[in-house]
Amino acid sequence: MSGTGNPETWSVGERDTVISALDRAVASHPDRIFLDFTGNYYTYREVDLLSTKLAHSLANLGVKRGETVVTMLDNNIDAILCWLAINKLRAISVPLNTALRGEFLRHQIADADAALMICESTYIDRVAHISDQLETLNLILQRGALKSSGNCSIAIESLDEHRGNDETPISDKPDPADLACLIYTSGTTGPSKGCMVSYNFMCNLARLQLKAGPATAQDVTITPLPLFHMNALCVGVIATALVGARVAILPRFSVSNFWPEVERSGATIASILGGMGGLLAQAPDNDAMKRCYGQIHTARGNPYTEETKEIWRNRFGAKLVGGNGYGLTEACVITSLAAGEYAKPGSSGKRIPDFDVRIVDEDDNELPANQAGEIVVRPLRPDVMFQGYWRRPEATLKAMNNMWFHTGDIGKFDDDGFFYFVDRKKDYLRRRGENISSFEVESAFSNHPAIAEVAVHAVLSDKGEDDVKITAILHEGADLTEESLFHWATDTVPYYALPRYIEFRTDLPKNPQGRILKYQLRDEGKTSTTWDLEDTDIKVSKQ
Repeated sequence: MSGTGNPETWSVGERDTVISALDRAVASHPDRIFLDFTGNYYTYREVDLLSTKLAHSLANLGVKRGETVVTMLDNNIDAILCWLAINKLRAISVPLNTALRGEFLRHQIADADAALMICESTYIDRVAHISDQLETLNLILQRGALKSSGNCSIAIESLDEHRGNDETPISDKPDPADLACLIYTSGTTGPSKGCMVSYNFMCNLARLQLKAGPATAQDVTITPLPLFHMNALCVGVIATALVGARVAILPRFSVSNFWPEVERSGATIASILGGMGGLLAQAPDNDAMKRCYGQIHTARGNPYTEETKEIWRNRFGAKLVGGNGYGLTEACVITSLAAGEYAKPGSSGKRIPDFDVRIVDEDDNELPANQAGEIVVRPLRPDVMFQGYWRRPEATLKAMNNMWFHTGDIGKFDDDGFFYFVDRKKDYLRRRGENISSFEVESAFSNHPAIAEVAVHAVLSDKGEDDVKITAILHEGADLTEESLFHWATDTVPYYALPRYIEFRTDLPKNPQGRILKYQLRDEGKTSTTWDLEDTDIKVSKQ
Protein backbone atom coordinates (compact mmCIF):
# COMPACT_ATOMS: atom_id res chain seq x y z
CA MET A 1 0.00 0.00 0.00
CA SER A 2 1.10 3.55 -0.64
CA GLY A 3 1.97 6.04 2.05
CA THR A 4 -1.26 7.98 2.50
CA GLY A 5 -2.10 6.32 5.81
CA ASN A 6 -1.21 7.30 9.35
CA PRO A 7 2.39 8.58 9.57
CA GLU A 8 2.64 7.37 13.18
CA THR A 9 4.86 4.36 13.93
CA TRP A 10 4.51 1.52 16.39
CA SER A 11 4.76 2.38 20.09
CA VAL A 12 3.55 0.85 23.34
CA GLY A 13 1.38 3.76 24.43
CA GLU A 14 -0.57 3.91 27.66
CA ARG A 15 -1.70 0.56 29.10
CA ASP A 16 -4.27 -0.09 31.79
CA THR A 17 -7.03 -2.31 33.20
CA VAL A 18 -10.33 -1.44 34.85
CA ILE A 19 -9.15 -3.25 38.00
CA SER A 20 -6.03 -1.08 38.19
CA ALA A 21 -8.12 2.03 37.56
CA LEU A 22 -10.45 1.06 40.41
CA ASP A 23 -7.46 0.34 42.70
CA ARG A 24 -6.05 3.81 42.04
CA ALA A 25 -9.40 5.45 42.66
CA VAL A 26 -9.88 3.61 45.96
CA ALA A 27 -6.38 4.60 47.09
CA SER A 28 -6.94 8.25 46.13
CA HIS A 29 -10.60 8.94 47.00
CA PRO A 30 -12.27 5.88 48.54
CA ASP A 31 -15.34 7.68 49.90
CA ARG A 32 -16.17 9.64 46.76
CA ILE A 33 -19.41 8.56 45.09
CA PHE A 34 -18.73 6.46 42.02
CA LEU A 35 -22.12 5.04 40.97
CA ASP A 36 -25.60 6.53 41.16
CA PHE A 37 -28.50 4.21 40.33
CA THR A 38 -31.51 6.58 40.48
CA GLY A 39 -30.57 7.78 43.95
CA ASN A 40 -28.86 4.65 45.28
CA TYR A 41 -25.24 5.71 45.72
CA TYR A 42 -22.09 3.62 45.91
CA THR A 43 -18.62 4.93 46.73
CA TYR A 44 -15.44 3.69 45.11
CA ARG A 45 -14.59 1.79 48.31
CA GLU A 46 -18.02 0.14 48.46
CA VAL A 47 -17.87 -0.98 44.83
CA ASP A 48 -14.40 -2.41 45.42
CA LEU A 49 -15.37 -4.33 48.57
CA LEU A 50 -18.67 -5.65 47.20
CA SER A 51 -17.05 -6.86 43.99
CA THR A 52 -14.17 -8.46 45.93
CA LYS A 53 -16.58 -10.40 48.16
CA LEU A 54 -18.52 -11.55 45.12
CA ALA A 55 -15.30 -12.55 43.36
CA HIS A 56 -14.30 -14.81 46.26
CA SER A 57 -17.76 -16.38 46.21
CA LEU A 58 -17.58 -17.00 42.45
CA ALA A 59 -14.16 -18.54 42.92
CA ASN A 60 -15.70 -20.93 45.48
CA LEU A 61 -18.19 -21.93 42.77
CA GLY A 62 -15.27 -22.88 40.54
CA VAL A 63 -14.76 -19.78 38.39
CA LYS A 64 -11.12 -19.67 37.32
CA ARG A 65 -8.83 -17.51 35.25
CA GLY A 66 -9.62 -17.69 31.54
CA GLU A 67 -13.12 -19.15 32.03
CA THR A 68 -16.25 -17.46 30.72
CA VAL A 69 -19.16 -16.31 32.87
CA VAL A 70 -22.36 -15.25 31.10
CA THR A 71 -24.51 -12.46 32.53
CA MET A 72 -27.96 -11.28 31.49
CA LEU A 73 -28.64 -8.29 33.73
CA ASP A 74 -30.50 -5.01 33.62
CA ASN A 75 -28.96 -1.64 34.49
CA ASN A 76 -28.36 -2.08 38.21
CA ILE A 77 -25.51 -2.33 40.69
CA ASP A 78 -25.17 -6.08 40.19
CA ALA A 79 -24.35 -5.64 36.51
CA ILE A 80 -21.29 -3.63 37.60
CA LEU A 81 -20.36 -5.86 40.55
CA CYS A 82 -20.56 -9.06 38.51
CA TRP A 83 -18.45 -7.58 35.72
CA LEU A 84 -15.75 -6.44 38.16
CA ALA A 85 -15.86 -9.65 40.19
CA ILE A 86 -15.41 -11.78 37.10
CA ASN A 87 -12.50 -9.61 35.96
CA LYS A 88 -10.89 -9.64 39.43
CA LEU A 89 -10.63 -13.41 38.99
CA ARG A 90 -9.07 -12.84 35.56
CA ALA A 91 -12.06 -14.69 34.13
CA ILE A 92 -13.94 -13.55 31.02
CA SER A 93 -17.16 -11.56 31.30
CA VAL A 94 -19.82 -12.27 28.68
CA PRO A 95 -22.65 -9.71 29.03
CA LEU A 96 -25.66 -10.66 26.91
CA ASN A 97 -28.25 -8.37 25.40
CA THR A 98 -31.35 -8.65 27.59
CA ALA A 99 -33.59 -8.64 24.51
CA LEU A 100 -32.27 -12.01 23.34
CA ARG A 101 -34.59 -14.99 23.26
CA GLY A 102 -34.98 -18.32 21.51
CA GLU A 103 -32.21 -19.30 19.10
CA PHE A 104 -30.54 -15.88 19.46
CA LEU A 105 -30.09 -16.53 23.19
CA ARG A 106 -29.22 -20.21 22.86
CA HIS A 107 -26.49 -19.54 20.33
CA GLN A 108 -24.65 -16.97 22.43
CA ILE A 109 -24.85 -18.91 25.72
CA ALA A 110 -23.73 -22.12 24.03
CA ASP A 111 -21.01 -20.41 22.02
CA ALA A 112 -19.54 -18.73 25.10
CA ASP A 113 -19.10 -22.23 26.61
CA ALA A 114 -19.79 -21.00 30.15
CA ALA A 115 -20.57 -23.23 33.14
CA LEU A 116 -22.08 -20.33 35.14
CA MET A 117 -24.71 -17.74 34.24
CA ILE A 118 -25.96 -14.80 36.32
CA CYS A 119 -29.45 -13.80 35.23
CA GLU A 120 -32.33 -11.53 36.17
CA SER A 121 -35.42 -13.37 37.38
CA THR A 122 -37.27 -11.61 34.53
CA TYR A 123 -35.36 -13.64 31.94
CA ILE A 124 -35.18 -17.04 33.67
CA ASP A 125 -38.08 -18.46 31.69
CA ARG A 126 -36.28 -17.69 28.42
CA VAL A 127 -33.25 -19.66 29.59
CA ALA A 128 -35.43 -22.46 30.94
CA HIS A 129 -37.09 -22.80 27.53
CA ILE A 130 -33.72 -23.65 25.90
CA SER A 131 -32.01 -25.25 28.92
CA ASP A 132 -31.95 -28.76 27.45
CA GLN A 133 -29.83 -27.39 24.58
CA LEU A 134 -27.15 -25.85 26.84
CA GLU A 135 -24.65 -28.63 27.44
CA THR A 136 -21.96 -26.79 29.42
CA LEU A 137 -24.12 -24.50 31.57
CA ASN A 138 -24.68 -26.19 34.95
CA LEU A 139 -25.62 -23.35 37.34
CA ILE A 140 -27.64 -20.14 37.11
CA LEU A 141 -27.44 -17.50 39.83
CA GLN A 142 -30.76 -15.70 39.73
CA ARG A 143 -30.97 -12.04 40.66
CA GLY A 144 -34.21 -11.22 42.45
CA ALA A 145 -36.75 -13.44 44.12
CA LEU A 146 -36.51 -17.07 43.05
CA LYS A 147 -39.41 -18.04 40.83
CA SER A 148 -40.59 -21.45 39.82
CA SER A 149 -39.00 -22.72 36.62
CA GLY A 150 -40.00 -26.35 36.72
CA ASN A 151 -39.08 -26.87 33.07
CA CYS A 152 -35.46 -25.77 33.58
CA SER A 153 -32.93 -28.60 33.47
CA ILE A 154 -30.19 -26.39 34.95
CA ALA A 155 -29.74 -25.78 38.68
CA ILE A 156 -30.89 -22.33 39.81
CA GLU A 157 -29.71 -20.63 43.01
CA SER A 158 -30.18 -17.15 44.43
CA LEU A 159 -27.46 -14.60 43.72
CA ASP A 160 -28.10 -13.21 47.21
CA GLU A 161 -26.78 -16.47 48.69
CA HIS A 162 -23.48 -16.02 46.88
CA ARG A 163 -22.56 -12.38 47.51
CA GLY A 164 -19.79 -13.52 49.84
CA ASN A 165 -18.18 -12.01 52.92
CA ASP A 166 -14.44 -12.33 52.28
CA GLU A 167 -12.98 -8.83 51.80
CA THR A 168 -9.39 -10.02 51.33
CA PRO A 169 -7.90 -8.13 48.37
CA ILE A 170 -7.18 -10.33 45.40
CA SER A 171 -3.48 -10.00 44.67
CA ASP A 172 -3.37 -11.70 41.26
CA LYS A 173 -4.17 -8.74 39.03
CA PRO A 174 -5.05 -8.95 35.33
CA ASP A 175 -2.60 -7.70 32.71
CA PRO A 176 -3.65 -5.12 30.11
CA ALA A 177 -3.30 -7.77 27.39
CA ASP A 178 -5.54 -10.31 29.13
CA LEU A 179 -8.89 -11.22 27.61
CA ALA A 180 -11.49 -9.30 29.63
CA CYS A 181 -14.79 -9.94 27.89
CA LEU A 182 -16.63 -11.27 24.87
CA ILE A 183 -18.87 -8.82 23.07
CA TYR A 184 -21.10 -10.51 20.51
CA THR A 185 -21.41 -8.72 17.22
CA SER A 186 -24.10 -9.53 14.70
CA GLY A 187 -23.05 -11.94 11.97
CA THR A 188 -23.60 -11.12 8.33
CA THR A 189 -23.13 -14.53 6.73
CA GLY A 190 -23.68 -16.62 9.85
CA PRO A 191 -24.50 -16.49 13.56
CA SER A 192 -23.17 -13.76 15.85
CA LYS A 193 -19.48 -13.95 16.74
CA GLY A 194 -17.87 -13.14 20.07
CA CYS A 195 -15.28 -10.38 19.78
CA MET A 196 -12.42 -11.05 22.18
CA VAL A 197 -11.71 -7.76 23.94
CA SER A 198 -8.76 -7.07 26.24
CA TYR A 199 -8.64 -4.87 29.33
CA ASN A 200 -6.47 -2.35 27.54
CA PHE A 201 -8.86 -2.22 24.58
CA MET A 202 -11.66 -1.14 26.93
CA CYS A 203 -9.49 1.38 28.77
CA ASN A 204 -8.18 2.78 25.50
CA LEU A 205 -11.72 3.34 24.27
CA ALA A 206 -12.43 5.23 27.51
CA ARG A 207 -9.29 7.34 27.07
CA LEU A 208 -10.20 8.19 23.49
CA GLN A 209 -13.65 9.31 24.54
CA LEU A 210 -12.16 11.52 27.24
CA LYS A 211 -10.11 13.24 24.55
CA ALA A 212 -13.17 13.76 22.39
CA GLY A 213 -15.34 14.85 25.33
CA PRO A 214 -13.18 15.75 28.36
CA ALA A 215 -14.37 15.22 31.93
CA THR A 216 -12.99 16.11 35.35
CA ALA A 217 -13.52 14.75 38.86
CA GLN A 218 -16.28 17.34 39.34
CA ASP A 219 -18.37 16.02 36.43
CA VAL A 220 -21.35 13.70 36.65
CA THR A 221 -22.07 11.61 33.57
CA ILE A 222 -25.61 10.39 33.01
CA THR A 223 -26.36 7.46 30.72
CA PRO A 224 -29.40 5.30 29.95
CA LEU A 225 -27.34 2.99 27.74
CA PRO A 226 -27.41 -0.73 28.62
CA LEU A 227 -24.51 -2.15 30.61
CA PHE A 228 -24.20 -5.10 28.24
CA HIS A 229 -22.80 -2.72 25.60
CA MET A 230 -19.24 -1.40 25.33
CA ASN A 231 -20.50 2.18 25.25
CA ALA A 232 -21.93 2.17 28.76
CA LEU A 233 -19.07 0.13 30.23
CA CYS A 234 -16.23 2.08 28.64
CA VAL A 235 -17.55 5.58 27.94
CA GLY A 236 -19.74 5.58 31.03
CA VAL A 237 -18.07 3.56 33.78
CA ILE A 238 -14.36 3.23 32.93
CA ALA A 239 -13.97 6.83 31.71
CA THR A 240 -15.60 7.98 34.94
CA ALA A 241 -13.22 5.90 37.05
CA LEU A 242 -10.18 7.20 35.16
CA VAL A 243 -10.94 10.79 36.24
CA GLY A 244 -12.40 9.95 39.66
CA ALA A 245 -15.86 11.26 38.85
CA ARG A 246 -19.44 9.98 39.20
CA VAL A 247 -21.75 8.24 36.74
CA ALA A 248 -25.54 8.16 37.03
CA ILE A 249 -26.86 5.04 35.31
CA LEU A 250 -30.55 5.04 34.39
CA PRO A 251 -32.62 1.85 34.09
CA ARG A 252 -33.54 2.72 30.50
CA PHE A 253 -33.98 5.66 28.17
CA SER A 254 -37.08 7.75 28.77
CA VAL A 255 -37.78 11.07 27.06
CA SER A 256 -40.14 12.20 29.82
CA ASN A 257 -37.83 11.22 32.69
CA PHE A 258 -34.51 12.29 31.21
CA TRP A 259 -34.45 15.90 32.38
CA PRO A 260 -35.85 15.13 35.85
CA GLU A 261 -32.99 12.64 36.26
CA VAL A 262 -30.48 15.18 34.97
CA GLU A 263 -31.74 17.60 37.60
CA ARG A 264 -31.77 15.02 40.41
CA SER A 265 -28.31 13.65 39.65
CA GLY A 266 -26.60 16.96 38.91
CA ALA A 267 -25.40 15.53 35.60
CA THR A 268 -23.07 17.66 33.51
CA ILE A 269 -22.32 15.15 30.73
CA ALA A 270 -24.87 13.06 28.81
CA SER A 271 -23.65 9.81 27.28
CA ILE A 272 -26.40 8.77 24.86
CA LEU A 273 -26.95 7.75 21.26
CA GLY A 274 -27.52 10.32 18.55
CA GLY A 275 -31.03 8.98 17.98
CA MET A 276 -31.84 9.61 21.64
CA GLY A 277 -30.45 13.10 21.30
CA GLY A 278 -32.80 13.68 18.38
CA LEU A 279 -35.84 12.50 20.33
CA LEU A 280 -34.96 14.79 23.23
CA ALA A 281 -34.42 17.69 20.84
CA GLN A 282 -37.92 17.26 19.42
CA ALA A 283 -39.70 16.63 22.74
CA PRO A 284 -41.94 19.28 24.33
CA ASP A 285 -40.55 21.57 27.02
CA ASN A 286 -40.80 20.54 30.66
CA ASP A 287 -39.95 22.37 33.85
CA ALA A 288 -36.93 20.23 34.69
CA MET A 289 -35.49 20.85 31.22
CA LYS A 290 -35.82 24.61 31.68
CA ARG A 291 -34.21 24.52 35.12
CA CYS A 292 -31.31 22.46 33.72
CA TYR A 293 -30.45 24.89 30.91
CA GLY A 294 -26.67 24.92 30.56
CA GLN A 295 -26.15 22.15 33.13
CA ILE A 296 -25.20 19.59 30.46
CA HIS A 297 -22.04 20.97 28.88
CA THR A 298 -21.25 17.85 26.81
CA ALA A 299 -23.61 15.48 24.99
CA ARG A 300 -21.67 12.45 23.79
CA GLY A 301 -22.91 10.09 21.11
CA ASN A 302 -23.30 9.51 17.38
CA PRO A 303 -24.81 10.23 14.97
CA TYR A 304 -26.24 13.72 15.63
CA THR A 305 -27.62 15.67 12.69
CA GLU A 306 -26.45 19.25 12.37
CA GLU A 307 -29.99 20.36 13.17
CA THR A 308 -30.02 18.31 16.39
CA LYS A 309 -26.64 19.71 17.42
CA GLU A 310 -27.92 23.25 16.99
CA ILE A 311 -31.02 22.51 19.07
CA TRP A 312 -28.90 21.10 21.89
CA ARG A 313 -26.71 24.18 21.85
CA ASN A 314 -29.51 26.73 21.74
CA ARG A 315 -32.34 25.00 23.60
CA PHE A 316 -30.37 23.09 26.23
CA GLY A 317 -27.23 25.22 26.52
CA ALA A 318 -24.77 22.43 25.70
CA LYS A 319 -21.33 23.47 24.45
CA LEU A 320 -20.02 20.21 22.98
CA VAL A 321 -22.58 18.09 21.14
CA GLY A 322 -21.99 14.77 19.40
CA GLY A 323 -18.76 13.17 18.40
CA ASN A 324 -16.76 13.05 15.21
CA GLY A 325 -15.53 9.51 15.07
CA TYR A 326 -15.88 6.15 13.40
CA GLY A 327 -15.35 2.76 14.97
CA LEU A 328 -16.71 -0.74 15.38
CA THR A 329 -16.66 -3.47 18.00
CA GLU A 330 -13.50 -5.07 16.61
CA ALA A 331 -11.46 -1.88 16.39
CA CYS A 332 -12.73 0.59 18.92
CA VAL A 333 -12.58 4.15 17.54
CA ILE A 334 -10.20 4.51 14.61
CA THR A 335 -10.96 8.06 13.46
CA SER A 336 -11.76 10.88 15.83
CA LEU A 337 -11.15 14.51 16.77
CA ALA A 338 -10.16 16.02 20.08
CA ALA A 339 -12.69 18.30 21.73
CA GLY A 340 -12.88 21.68 20.03
CA GLU A 341 -11.17 20.65 16.80
CA TYR A 342 -12.84 21.75 13.58
CA ALA A 343 -14.80 19.05 11.77
CA LYS A 344 -15.93 19.32 8.19
CA PRO A 345 -19.68 18.79 7.79
CA GLY A 346 -20.51 15.13 7.31
CA SER A 347 -17.04 13.94 8.31
CA SER A 348 -16.12 11.58 11.14
CA GLY A 349 -12.78 12.89 12.32
CA LYS A 350 -9.29 12.01 11.16
CA ARG A 351 -6.89 9.13 11.70
CA ILE A 352 -5.66 8.90 15.29
CA PRO A 353 -2.19 7.76 16.46
CA ASP A 354 -3.48 4.39 17.63
CA PHE A 355 -4.32 3.00 14.18
CA ASP A 356 -3.22 2.89 10.57
CA VAL A 357 -6.37 3.25 8.48
CA ARG A 358 -6.53 2.85 4.68
CA ILE A 359 -9.15 2.75 1.92
CA VAL A 360 -8.71 -0.14 -0.54
CA ASP A 361 -10.31 -1.72 -3.58
CA GLU A 362 -11.37 -5.35 -3.96
CA ASP A 363 -7.73 -6.41 -4.44
CA ASP A 364 -6.47 -4.45 -1.40
CA ASN A 365 -4.87 -1.77 -3.55
CA GLU A 366 -4.95 1.52 -1.69
CA LEU A 367 -7.22 4.11 -3.24
CA PRO A 368 -6.47 7.84 -3.55
CA ALA A 369 -8.19 10.58 -1.56
CA ASN A 370 -11.88 11.22 -2.32
CA GLN A 371 -12.39 7.70 -3.71
CA ALA A 372 -14.58 5.34 -1.72
CA GLY A 373 -13.55 1.79 -0.92
CA GLU A 374 -13.41 -0.71 1.93
CA ILE A 375 -11.98 0.56 5.21
CA VAL A 376 -9.07 -1.54 6.49
CA VAL A 377 -7.16 -0.99 9.71
CA ARG A 378 -4.27 -2.29 11.78
CA PRO A 379 -3.06 -1.20 15.23
CA LEU A 380 -0.09 1.01 16.00
CA ARG A 381 -0.31 0.23 19.71
CA PRO A 382 -0.58 -3.18 21.43
CA ASP A 383 -3.98 -4.36 22.66
CA VAL A 384 -6.13 -1.61 21.16
CA MET A 385 -7.95 -3.94 18.75
CA PHE A 386 -9.91 -7.10 19.35
CA GLN A 387 -7.98 -10.35 19.75
CA GLY A 388 -10.05 -12.22 17.21
CA TYR A 389 -13.38 -14.01 17.15
CA TRP A 390 -13.98 -16.43 20.01
CA ARG A 391 -13.46 -20.04 18.89
CA ARG A 392 -13.46 -18.96 15.23
CA PRO A 393 -9.85 -18.83 13.99
CA GLU A 394 -10.96 -19.17 10.37
CA ALA A 395 -13.28 -16.16 10.63
CA THR A 396 -10.51 -14.19 12.33
CA LEU A 397 -8.01 -15.03 9.62
CA LYS A 398 -10.51 -14.15 6.92
CA ALA A 399 -11.17 -10.74 8.49
CA MET A 400 -7.40 -10.15 8.77
CA ASN A 401 -6.73 -10.62 5.08
CA ASN A 402 -3.18 -9.48 4.23
CA MET A 403 -2.79 -8.78 7.96
CA TRP A 404 -5.19 -5.84 7.76
CA PHE A 405 -8.55 -6.00 9.48
CA HIS A 406 -11.23 -5.58 6.82
CA THR A 407 -14.16 -3.74 8.36
CA GLY A 408 -16.68 -4.57 5.65
CA ASP A 409 -17.61 -0.88 5.61
CA ILE A 410 -17.15 1.63 2.83
CA GLY A 411 -15.56 5.03 3.41
CA LYS A 412 -13.16 7.63 2.06
CA PHE A 413 -10.68 10.30 3.13
CA ASP A 414 -10.57 13.75 1.56
CA ASP A 415 -7.48 15.75 0.66
CA ASP A 416 -7.32 17.19 4.18
CA GLY A 417 -7.46 13.80 5.88
CA PHE A 418 -11.08 13.99 7.02
CA PHE A 419 -12.86 10.65 7.01
CA TYR A 420 -16.37 10.03 5.63
CA PHE A 421 -18.45 6.91 6.18
CA VAL A 422 -20.21 6.00 2.93
CA ASP A 423 -22.09 2.71 3.33
CA ARG A 424 -21.95 -0.82 4.72
CA LYS A 425 -20.47 -3.51 2.62
CA LYS A 426 -21.67 -6.17 5.01
CA ASP A 427 -25.26 -7.24 4.92
CA TYR A 428 -26.32 -6.03 8.33
CA LEU A 429 -28.50 -3.29 9.71
CA ARG A 430 -28.22 -0.84 12.59
CA ARG A 431 -31.30 0.29 14.42
CA ARG A 432 -31.50 2.37 17.60
CA GLY A 433 -27.94 1.55 18.54
CA GLU A 434 -28.25 -2.20 17.90
CA ASN A 435 -26.48 -4.16 15.19
CA ILE A 436 -28.90 -6.64 13.62
CA SER A 437 -27.84 -9.74 11.73
CA SER A 438 -30.07 -10.26 8.72
CA PHE A 439 -28.98 -13.91 8.73
CA GLU A 440 -30.30 -14.50 12.23
CA VAL A 441 -33.56 -12.64 11.66
CA GLU A 442 -34.11 -14.45 8.37
CA SER A 443 -33.51 -17.77 10.14
CA ALA A 444 -36.15 -16.87 12.69
CA PHE A 445 -38.78 -15.85 10.14
CA SER A 446 -38.02 -18.89 7.98
CA ASN A 447 -39.39 -21.02 10.80
CA HIS A 448 -42.88 -19.60 10.30
CA PRO A 449 -44.91 -22.33 8.55
CA ALA A 450 -46.51 -19.89 6.09
CA ILE A 451 -43.23 -18.40 4.80
CA ALA A 452 -41.55 -19.97 1.80
CA GLU A 453 -38.72 -17.45 1.37
CA VAL A 454 -37.73 -14.28 3.19
CA ALA A 455 -35.29 -11.39 2.89
CA VAL A 456 -34.48 -9.09 5.79
CA HIS A 457 -33.05 -5.74 4.78
CA ALA A 458 -32.74 -2.11 5.71
CA VAL A 459 -34.91 0.81 4.76
CA LEU A 460 -33.30 4.15 5.52
CA SER A 461 -35.05 5.84 8.42
CA ASP A 462 -35.75 9.54 8.54
CA LYS A 463 -34.10 9.40 11.99
CA GLY A 464 -30.73 8.62 10.42
CA GLU A 465 -30.45 4.88 11.11
CA ASP A 466 -32.09 1.80 9.61
CA ASP A 467 -35.63 0.51 9.80
CA VAL A 468 -36.09 -3.23 9.37
CA LYS A 469 -38.17 -4.60 6.51
CA ILE A 470 -39.31 -8.17 5.96
CA THR A 471 -39.95 -8.99 2.30
CA ALA A 472 -41.35 -12.49 2.03
CA ILE A 473 -42.93 -15.05 -0.26
CA LEU A 474 -45.72 -17.13 1.27
CA HIS A 475 -46.37 -20.79 0.62
CA GLU A 476 -49.16 -21.36 -1.87
CA GLY A 477 -52.51 -21.26 -0.13
CA ALA A 478 -51.10 -19.77 3.09
CA ASP A 479 -53.45 -17.49 5.00
CA LEU A 480 -51.28 -14.94 6.80
CA THR A 481 -51.60 -11.21 7.35
CA GLU A 482 -48.73 -8.83 7.95
CA GLU A 483 -50.08 -7.92 11.37
CA SER A 484 -50.40 -11.52 12.52
CA LEU A 485 -46.82 -12.17 11.34
CA PHE A 486 -45.64 -9.19 13.38
CA HIS A 487 -47.40 -10.47 16.51
CA TRP A 488 -45.81 -13.89 15.95
CA ALA A 489 -42.39 -12.23 15.74
CA THR A 490 -42.72 -10.52 19.12
CA ASP A 491 -42.21 -13.90 20.80
CA THR A 492 -39.45 -14.95 18.41
CA VAL A 493 -36.96 -12.14 17.85
CA PRO A 494 -35.55 -9.37 20.08
CA TYR A 495 -37.67 -6.22 20.19
CA TYR A 496 -35.00 -4.17 18.41
CA ALA A 497 -35.07 -6.58 15.44
CA LEU A 498 -38.83 -6.43 14.99
CA PRO A 499 -39.69 -5.11 11.53
CA ARG A 500 -41.26 -1.76 10.94
CA TYR A 501 -42.17 -2.85 7.41
CA ILE A 502 -43.56 -6.14 6.04
CA GLU A 503 -44.33 -6.88 2.40
CA PHE A 504 -45.58 -10.10 0.81
CA ARG A 505 -44.53 -10.72 -2.81
CA THR A 506 -44.79 -13.45 -5.38
CA ASP A 507 -41.04 -13.35 -6.12
CA LEU A 508 -37.79 -11.74 -4.97
CA PRO A 509 -35.16 -10.08 -7.18
CA LYS A 510 -32.14 -12.37 -7.62
CA ASN A 511 -28.86 -12.51 -9.52
CA PRO A 512 -27.97 -15.42 -11.86
CA GLN A 513 -26.50 -17.36 -8.93
CA GLY A 514 -29.80 -17.12 -7.06
CA ARG A 515 -28.65 -14.59 -4.46
CA ILE A 516 -31.33 -12.13 -3.45
CA LEU A 517 -30.54 -8.58 -4.60
CA LYS A 518 -30.98 -6.83 -1.29
CA TYR A 519 -29.64 -3.56 -2.62
CA GLN A 520 -32.63 -3.47 -4.95
CA LEU A 521 -35.01 -4.14 -2.09
CA ARG A 522 -33.32 -1.41 -0.05
CA ASP A 523 -33.63 1.05 -2.93
CA GLU A 524 -37.33 0.23 -3.36
CA GLY A 525 -37.91 0.82 0.36
CA LYS A 526 -41.52 1.28 1.39
CA THR A 527 -43.69 0.43 -1.60
CA SER A 528 -47.40 0.96 -2.09
CA THR A 529 -48.07 -2.59 -0.85
CA THR A 530 -45.87 -2.40 2.24
CA TRP A 531 -47.39 -2.76 5.71
CA ASP A 532 -46.04 -0.13 8.15
CA LEU A 533 -46.03 -0.67 11.91
CA GLU A 534 -46.29 3.07 12.47
CA ASP A 535 -49.65 3.08 10.69
CA THR A 536 -51.06 0.79 13.39
CA ASP A 537 -51.75 1.20 17.10
CA ILE A 538 -49.52 -1.75 18.07
CA LYS A 539 -47.27 -1.01 21.06
CA VAL A 540 -43.92 -2.81 21.20
CA SER A 541 -42.70 -4.00 24.59
CA LYS A 542 -38.97 -3.90 25.31
CA GLN A 543 -39.13 -6.94 27.57
